[in-house]
Amino acid sequence: MMLIDYSSLLYRAFHSLPESLAMRGVYGFLNMLARLVTDHRPAGLVIAVDDDWRPAFRVDALPSYKTHRVAADDAEEADPIAPQEALGREVLVALGLSVVGADGFEAEDVIATIAARTRGPVAIVSGDRDLFALVRDPDVRVLYPQTGVSKLSVVDEAEITRRYGIPGRAYGDFALLRGDPSDGLPGVRGIGEKTAAKLIAEHGSLDGIAQARNLAPAVAKKLEAGRDYLAAARRVVLPVADVPLPAISVTLPTAPADPKVLARLGKTHELDTPIQRVGQALGFPA
Repeated sequence: MMLIDYSSLLYRAFHSLPESLAMRGVYGFLNMLARLVTDHRPAGLVIAVDDDWRPAFRVDALPSYKTHRVAADDAEEADPIAPQEALGREVLVALGLSVVGADGFEAEDVIATIAARTRGPVAIVSGDRDLFALVRDPDVRVLYPQTGVSKLSVVDEAEITRRYGIPGRAYGDFALLRGDPSDGLPGVRGIGEKTAAKLIAEHGSLDGIAQARNLAPAVAKKLEAGRDYLAAARRVVLPVADVPLPAISVTLPTAPADPKVLARLGKTHELDTPIQRVGQALGFPA
């Protein structure tokens, strides 16, 4: 089963292709999709979307969550990626692919829920490190883009340990301690990445740290000061794995769901070439 983080790949495509391509985000995403299907031949495929990029339950827990993006949205200049995101969804639906979102949740929550319900291997394609929290050997791994999707880092538990020096299943707790300023998550004040990794490596988890009696006094003081933050961040940082989702077909299509709409979108937005590449990868009739 392959689960694709739509916004993550669309954003990368938008910023990697020349501005002369009007719909470069969609163009690049479709090329990535064709490459993924060709290279990995998944038995099932779901494209997860953000139906809410800043869910109320996360903002209620931690008001600083993604506040910088709110400021950007309030600026006079319109978001150039938004219309591409909407167009891309139209193309994917016309192709017959499963595009799945949930009101009040982000794509990471959709991915976590489908991964939890899936029996057998799951490959998550995303450039969002938050999804490392879902890695579970031998079934769930993240394919992290390095150069588009032609070069992907396979992130399993061993890779998490190699990168961060922590147990492979402890990334979520590590991320809580460290924080992520790009998402408005400050982390525990005074506990940087190195200290967070050391604490998780020594005690295994946040619960293990909380039960430890041999912490350095300065560290214990910082953790005590950050107790309320950690409680709130648990509800913000970790993907939700029990999102209510509609019935989903994960079967790859053998023909477009709506050939007329697909042809119109391809012609209108100069997407014929990447659409054809996806069709070829899926084995559509010529």
